[in-house]
Amino acid sequence: MKNNRFEVIDKQGKISQFQIIRDNETGVLYMAYGAGYGLGLTVMVDQDGKPLIDENWHG
Repeated sequence: MKNNRFEVIDKQGKISQFQIIRDNETGVLYMAYGAGYGLGLTVMVDQDGKPLIDENWHG
């Protein structure tokens, strides 16, 4: 079985939806928001502006 680089690790909502996506090579977390035909994606950052790394990631 092929390992997927990106994995949805959390999601909320039905019509409009937030998803937290993890890059399985780096552990970096992204947030996606979708509503209707639109979608936004951004890297999640800490208070210093550094990318958030999933604390449960073992890379």
